[in-house]
This record gives sequence, structure tokens and C-alpha cells, in this order.
Amino acid sequence: MRGVPLTPDELLTTTRSVRKRLDLTRPVPLGLVKECLEIALQAPSGGMRQGWHWIVVTDPQVRAQIGDFYRRSAEPYLASAAAVDPSRATGSGLMARVGGSSAYLAQHMGEVPVLVIPCITVQPAWPAGESQAGLWGSLLPAAWSYMLACRSQGLGTAWTTLHLQYETEIAGLLGLPDDIRQGALIPTAYYTGDSFRPAERRPLADVLHVDRW
Repeated sequence: MRGVPLTPDELLTTTRSVRKRLDLTRPVPLGLVKECLEIALQAPSGGMRQGWHWIVVTDPQVRAQIGDFYRRSAEPYLASAAAVDPSRATGSGLMARVGGSSAYLAQHMGEVPVLVIPCITVQPAWPAGESQAGLWGSLLPAAWSYMLACRSQGLGTAWTTLHLQYETEIAGLLGLPDDIRQGALIPTAYYTGDSFRPAERRPLADVLHVDRW
């Protein structure tokens, strides 16, 4: 299937979180999602354990249930964020746009054609003081690779984790084993419009430290 012609630099700098421009009416072929996941499986993982699993949810009723959990978690979170920083809820600045698109996704998550939940195998309990960096570092590169692959195929995605407030309930809904933990929720759909460009970021000089702080 023909993808979007992008240079590596364009792919890396224009893969944006797509929340408000997801096409909620156009079906996404499962085969296309699988193609993107095949690319994701080439990502590195700690010790080459490849402990990841990928839940691809297309059933409308299940998507609606997950969407309801997401909305119930997102609404108070967005309200508290707006209370701390009113620019998230008012005005025309960047944070207002982010807040508006996040609120839109919260209301429509259950309508997104495909929901992808990257998961990782864990022990039933983590020993006290054990770092989780290696665990999640074995999942997040693959999830990002999936999102990049989607972008190259004309699909929009967004990295979200607010559903994890209801991780136990969603795990029960999806029949996940006890040793499987969810890392994110990635809505996946064709996007409407294509004006993606590099985002405004803090200057490198403000965050770069060479040899020491």
C-alpha cells in the first residue's frame, strides 16, 4: 500500500499527536495496522526479551467501553490542568489548542476506528526499589516506531495514558493475564488534512549539558 513520501527527517519532525483531525468515519484496514506493527517489532528491547504484546481493538462495543473509561479519567484531569493554567482552557495560544484537542479526543476516543494498546510482560510484583526504566524502555521505542510507521502510511496517532486510571477494569474487559501491564493507548485513524510541521520546542542550548550540568 502506497505510503506518504517523507524523508527520514520529515518523518521524525512531523509525526505529531493527532487528536482532533482523526477521521472517525473511515475504516482502517487491519492489514495496514499489522504492517505498522511489523515495523514496530524491529525496535530494541532490554536483553532482546521482546516481552511486548499488542492489543488491537476494532470491535465497536469494546472501543466504546474503553472510550468511556478514557473520558471518565480525562475530564477531571483536563479540568484540573485548566484550573492550574487557565490558558489551557481560554485564549488562542498553544496550550489552549492542546487543551481543546485533548478534550475533543476525550469525548470521541470510543469512536476512533482502531485503538492500539502496547503492553509488556512483568513479574506479578516488582521488588521494592527496583527501577522500572528498563521495563518501559523495552516497550516505548517499539510503540514510537509504530506511530512513525503509521505516519508514513497516512495514519494519525496520539500517545495517551489517561486510561490507566482504569487499567484493572480495561484489563478485565480485554481478558489480559495478570502478568501483562498496559503502557499506553494509541488511537489510530486516517487523518483529515496534512499540514503537519515541526513543533515549537525549547532551544537545544537550554537543555543541553556537555560533560556535566
